[in-house]
Amino acid sequence: MKILNKMQRRAAIWILGAFKMSPSEGIKAIVGIIPIKFHLQKLAKRSLIRFFKLPANHIIRDLMDDSPHQNKEPNTHAVGSLTNQQKNIAKGHLIDSYNKSYGIFPSFFPLHQEFTPGFHLSDIFSDCFSFNLANKKEKDKDKTHVQELDDMVLRISSFPNLALIITDASIKNDIATSILHIHQANYPLIKTVHHAVFVTSSKAELFVIRCGINQACNKKDVSKIVVITDSIHAAKNIFSSSTHPYQLHSTAILSELHWFFNKSHDNSIEFWECPSRLK
Repeated sequence: MKILNKMQRRAAIWILGAFKMSPSEGIKAIVGIIPIKFHLQKLAKRSLIRFFKLPANHIIRDLMDDSPHQNKEPNTHAVGSLTNQQKNIAKGHLIDSYNKSYGIFPSFFPLHQEFTPGFHLSDIFSDCFSFNLANKKEKDKDKTHVQELDDMVLRISSFPNLALIITDASIKNDIATSILHIHQANYPLIKTVHHAVFVTSSKAELFVIRCGINQACNKKDVSKIVVITDSIHAAKNIFSSSTHPYQLHSTAILSELHWFFNKSHDNSIEFWECPSRLK
């Protein structure tokens, strides 16, 4: 590892033309190079899940699959049928891959109905969602935006058919913490905290927004949703038709909003930006 770190550091210094005493983390961030430790971790995780890309009738897939099948006898040699003692004896790449399989989610389907031209949410319900961004050019932008947020919250606090969603996410020691608050008619309904390992802050933010919208859409008497978040760019990705790494969450949110807007054309959702410096 020390040799690889030195090689990566020298490459980053050469690219930037920086001094030899420059901090490694800083020059790697500027160059856009992922630290070698995390790159090796990524390669190791990908090697563990590559078995799941094999055809369904492959013998290794048959060993890894312990789900019940109709008109088929269970495979007694499957990894899932082994006891813990047998798994400890049979330590190896196959056992590690099986343990990682519980963290694998269905891959994004690019031909999903939500991304079909003419069926996309921005094509049908373009008037039902809006974004309120902080004005970055105004001199007293922070004070003005805080006042706007305060006025908005006070104005809607008495509305019985409105759900207020407040989300936040932070990362410390590679652990992402996402917090969600949902209020209705100035009454706290839900507070949840989610933890995840080795995810980006944008992904954590989008996940907690997804949870909040899911909860609010399933309330019978809610006709308007207001989301306050410090990651407005993640919220904008929900309605983006271009390719981005978070389309699995976007698809789920779009499906929920599609159903929400179809219930009544008066239903709507607003996204308000609350930069972290204002909290």
